[in-house]
Amino acid sequence: DGFYTVSDRGITVAIDTTLTKELVEEGFVRELISKIQTMRKEAGFNVTDHINVTVEGSKKVTDIALSKKADIAGDILADGITAAKPAGYTKDWDINGEKVTIGVEKV
Repeated sequence: DGFYTVSDRGITVAIDTTLTKELVEEGFVRELISKIQTMRKEAGFNVTDHINVTVEGSKKVTDIALSKKADIAGDILADGITAAKPAGYTKDWDINGEKVTIGVEKV
């Protein structure tokens, strides 16, 4: 179990489908970036505007946002990502079954 295999013309390929902690975290990071980019657009921010991000809710999502904030911040032009009461333009999200409220505001 944990493998997906396909055979064609005498060649078999097997892929490990086990979700490691790192893969799960990367999925949350990608979802956070996507949600924040959507919020930037909805708030009418310019692509070049620097922002601050606040996150509240699911401990799992908050912990990942803080532990990976350098990676996330680089992709979304955030000067800061903090676990606090969301400020600025806020929105509730369900990220992979985890409830979180995110706030974005221009710096």
